[in-house]
Amino acid sequence: MTIEKFEFKAEVKELLNLVINSLYSNKDIFLRELISNASDAIDKARYLSLTNQVKLSSNDFKIKIIPDKDKKTLTISDNGIGMSKDDLINNIGTIAKSGTKEFMEMVKKVKETGDLNLVGQFGVGFYSAFMVAEKIDVVTKKAGENSAYKWTSKADGNYEIEETARDANGTDIILYLKNDAEEYLDEWKIKSIVKKYSDYIEYPIVMDVEKDKKIEEETLNSRKAIWMKDKSDIKDEEYKEFYKHISHDFNDPLDYIHFKAEGTLEFTALLYIPSKKPFDIYYKDYKMGPSLYVKKVQIMDACEELIEPYLRFVKGVVESNDLPLNVSREMLQNNRVVTQIKNNITKKVLSKLEELKKNNFEKYEKFYSEFGNILKEGIHFDFSRKEEIAELLIFNSLKNQDKKIDFNIYIENMPENQKEIYYITGESVDEIKISPHLEYFKENNIDVIFLTDEIDGIIMNSLMEFKKKKVKSILKGDIEIDENLKKEKETKEKEYKGLLEKIKEDLKDYVKDVKAGVRLKNSLCCLVGDENEMDETMKRILESMGQTAFDSKKILEINLEHPVMKKVKSLYEVDPKSTKVNEYSKLIYDLALIMDGEKPVDPVNFATKISEFMEKNI
Repeated sequence: MTIEKFEFKAEVKELLNLVINSLYSNKDIFLRELISNASDAIDKARYLSLTNQVKLSSNDFKIKIIPDKDKKTLTISDNGIGMSKDDLINNIGTIAKSGTKEFMEMVKKVKETGDLNLVGQFGVGFYSAFMVAEKIDVVTKKAGENSAYKWTSKADGNYEIEETARDANGTDIILYLKNDAEEYLDEWKIKSIVKKYSDYIEYPIVMDVEKDKKIEEETLNSRKAIWMKDKSDIKDEEYKEFYKHISHDFNDPLDYIHFKAEGTLEFTALLYIPSKKPFDIYYKDYKMGPSLYVKKVQIMDACEELIEPYLRFVKGVVESNDLPLNVSREMLQNNRVVTQIKNNITKKVLSKLEELKKNNFEKYEKFYSEFGNILKEGIHFDFSRKEEIAELLIFNSLKNQDKKIDFNIYIENMPENQKEIYYITGESVDEIKISPHLEYFKENNIDVIFLTDEIDGIIMNSLMEFKKKKVKSILKGDIEIDENLKKEKETKEKEYKGLLEKIKEDLKDYVKDVKAGVRLKNSLCCLVGDENEMDETMKRILESMGQTAFDSKKILEINLEHPVMKKVKSLYEVDPKSTKVNEYSKLIYDLALIMDGEKPVDPVNFATKISEFMEKNI
């Protein structure tokens, strides 16, 4: 038969290099990963068979482990769905297209930091077998197809595929073990690994053993679904291992929720909060939602109808007997039972996060650093729970630059006369804390929340208020000030009225208005958005989608107490039409742009003017 040769994609070569040389500190888990893959393959075959979508060679499902000491091979065999030739190329020869860029970036980070935990999010289970095998054969036949195929590789950057023979659907993975891995042919070693990592697998994991000089097939696992057990009978380590089975993540979960709903609606759920963000969680084709079981049969491996999109990081299993086996995604969309389960899950997950935040803040901070910006989406999309979700937000602030606080702590520490919750958005805490917009708040000992995620402006616009206090950006609109300061501002504006009108005329192409700056104490100027102006983040998002965002002009606020303004005022009083005043107007605006993180209108001209000033004053 013809043997076709293929080359692994670059990202798989990198992955194999990591696996073979440094990935796993515990080599035993290669067997866990291969058994987990076999279980998934049987799940798919079983469901397709029960819904009459394929005809299987046998419904006596099992996973068989075959050690051969003479040939130094270890085979893991299943009678699951099997693979076609295209499946072999797409599933083993390459990493999903959507994750290639992220994977290569991850590899770079691993090399720079040595943090191998970063690899866990990519679900690299099959490749872990190359830790113990110098060569691997995969013999497989897909259910419903006539042809079988053999895939072979020595992890040298290449693999081969040829047509072969296999009587029934399923897959045999044959490992040609390295000399230092022959312990995995020992009966006791195989049994101990299965007991530790795969005891809860629903299908029998079997192996031929000798008893009374006879060869018998022995089942190595207890087979009881972990989510159906009583919580008191499950060890913490068992919960962790089951998470790794369903998620194909080799990092431990951050936390888990195991509960059974009883009454008019009965279902069981075992849900996990991962410790690391999946690489593809922002992609449209990301598989979100727990696995759905009906009467112990897996109906869907990811049921998105059971989870709110802002909780899509949650992994797990839900089992219900109130749904039919042939349920489709279309049937689930408006199903009363599914809606009730979804509401229960949402309530339980939000409650668990609140509990974490209250009782283990350090652990919650780890969760928030990974998933906080996803959780926030709920404020925008789930109106009925937006304040409940806002309770879970944590952030730095002007008075808490080295520790995180929440809205409740902010409100507790507000002066009695402060009516609004103030916030500022920016790319980082370091960038925000030097913003000129903060000067008034520093001077008056008023705290301001620091928000650094790209979507924060949109989220705060959706929140609008928290516990009946308006949430207000200090980058937009007017801010409330005491009456004395208000009168001082009005007096100054009258004194500078002509100059302010002149600057506004000079900058009519760039700004909406020119005002005396209440926010400013030391800085000369800053730009402020209109109260109802579209958030800068939303503008960038629209532009990234190829849509045109309406570019509204900002308001230029000027510190009229600044020495520069006093000199400009003197020039204006001598000659209101002075070209120097026009030049200063444009320089002031350029400075405001720079302080706003933007480029000057004409960078070359700006640099020339600065050079002239330096020449005259040095």
